[in-house]
Amino acid sequence: MAWFLLFLAGLFECGWAIGLKYTDGFTRPLPKALTMFSMVVSVVLLGLAVKYLPIGTAYAVWTGIGTVGTVLLGIWLLGDEASVSRLACIALIVAGIAGLKLTA
Repeated sequence: MAWFLLFLAGLFECGWAIGLKYTDGFTRPLPKALTMFSMVVSVVLLGLAVKYLPIGTAYAVWTGIGTVGTVLLGIWLLGDEASVSRLACIALIVAGIAGLKLTA
């Protein structure tokens, strides 16, 4: 269950990171509210997960999920560059996340 909560926390981290782009400097009320909601949910879920997981592993996996998801959503939604080198670096992050989960 802790890993599931951590995964959800990572998804909400992607939500607030991408949401920042849509807030237009926190001047748009609905994107601002959704972004702030995602921030709170992400941290709360992380807090619940670290009750059962090592903090270093949980934090690294949380930020890794957020990083990978945000890059992929940036490519898909915002037209960010999808070069081979960027995708290779994302693959390295995914490998690190998998390694941390396997050793926890």
